[in-house]
Amino acid sequence: MQRRSRSVIAVLALIVAVAAGCTVPTFAPNGSGAAPGASASAAPGPGTADWRPCPDVPQQLVGQAAAGMTYDCADVSVPRDWKKPGGGETYSIAMIRIRSAKQQGRIGSLLLNPGGPGGSGIETAVYLSFGEAFGGLPAEVTNKFDIIGFDPRGVGRSNPVKCISPTDQDASFGAPPDPVSLAEFDKLVTLNKKVASDCGAKYGAQLPFFSTEQAAHDMDALRKAVGDAKMTYLGFSYGTLLGATYAQLYPQNVRALVLDGAVDPKQSFIEGSETQAKGFERAFTNFTNWCKQTPDKCPIAPDARKAVTDALTAAATKPVPGIDGRTATPGWIFVGVISSLYTESGWAKLADAIAELKQGNAKGIFTLADQYAERKPDGTYSNLFDANLAVNCADSQDTPSIDEIRRLQGEWRKKYPLFGGALAVGMISCSVWPGARDPYPAGPAKNAPPIVVVGTTGDPATPYENTADLASMLGVGHVLTWEGEGHTAYPSTPCIVNAVDDYLIDLKVPQAGLRCPAK
Repeated sequence: MQRRSRSVIAVLALIVAVAAGCTVPTFAPNGSGAAPGASASAAPGPGTADWRPCPDVPQQLVGQAAAGMTYDCADVSVPRDWKKPGGGETYSIAMIRIRSAKQQGRIGSLLLNPGGPGGSGIETAVYLSFGEAFGGLPAEVTNKFDIIGFDPRGVGRSNPVKCISPTDQDASFGAPPDPVSLAEFDKLVTLNKKVASDCGAKYGAQLPFFSTEQAAHDMDALRKAVGDAKMTYLGFSYGTLLGATYAQLYPQNVRALVLDGAVDPKQSFIEGSETQAKGFERAFTNFTNWCKQTPDKCPIAPDARKAVTDALTAAATKPVPGIDGRTATPGWIFVGVISSLYTESGWAKLADAIAELKQGNAKGIFTLADQYAERKPDGTYSNLFDANLAVNCADSQDTPSIDEIRRLQGEWRKKYPLFGGALAVGMISCSVWPGARDPYPAGPAKNAPPIVVVGTTGDPATPYENTADLASMLGVGHVLTWEGEGHTAYPSTPCIVNAVDDYLIDLKVPQAGLRCPAK
């Protein structure tokens, strides 16, 4: 992973996508896997934060701390089940506080969530602490707020869920993304049932406790623990769902919420999957158009779609071997394609990888896929996918049957040729999930102050259409548009940065209908 030189927006472009029959999120991309965290310590009592210096966290993640920043960590004890908070059993929520030496006129804390579900807010906060020169938070923000990153329950350093073996993850990623034959489809169903059974055997009655609504209650405990009377929050992708849920549960505690890369809570499980199929298909078309317009930068021009589909077809019978014993099957190629669409800078990497694959070199496609997958060089994975599966399935209550998924697979393949079948197949994982469900609310944030909802017109994973829908559902949402490519918008351009910063700092809502240009 390119540490400080990479755009931080690539780190926090995290959302649920579906590949090879397993619901998987993407840091777009994060090649390092989960880095080691601060040393564990017992969480203090409910509602308190016992801060301790933790400069080791940025050292482990990036190799150094950001100039002028101090890093402190704490763990907050929360009930496992907020519906029965007196039950005695707890989880420990880990968080990091990053404070600038130049801070003046402190407003409070800015709580961060990068999405997923399964993304580490601790790691994201560290990356963002390196400032605008590296794609991080503007000094105007770090000078006014403590930056608080937290790992939601089940994620990273907060009682992480871990129940999918590396062997099963490899099998899932490497499997056909859109299995045509019934035998291949049934094989994926069997794999998903095995994963579900393993997770159910390990966590059992705990599974519904990893829901979004439970995590939103945790957020209010964190607000109290850092000493803020009101919540200031920046949520990306799935983090918009978490923020929207918080706003519905605690509207009176909201100061300012920025929700970037909107999830629409009103969509059914099926509708959400089809929306993503549409978004990825549109983003892939944008990539192919870029290839036509800039053939000097795209070695698979002029017909990039054909080049990718030809690579997938060829890999089905003669996959190119990698250097670690894996072969670049259609599944791994598809994961690489997904990974590349989260940032516009990923387009050139995809074009190069497909061109190299044709020459018998799979290194580029495995680099993209492994960055997406958080697969480490030793073949192990972070817990990103385990947490993602646990949260998504706890949230879902309207999953389709296997027979319905098979029917939708064929229908969506016709509408969205590259992504439709795969996104349909991805629903299998929650359809066979053993845990009880705990769906999140989908209604207005009554009496909450204005909330800014940011959308990107070329967003593959949380398509732009979701933006207005989420703003409307909340009843207090205000849409801010970035006419750009990739997943999430802040902090991409001066127009977006200025609008968001004015809101976070001065509570100045962006002008109605504001659309920021791509560059």
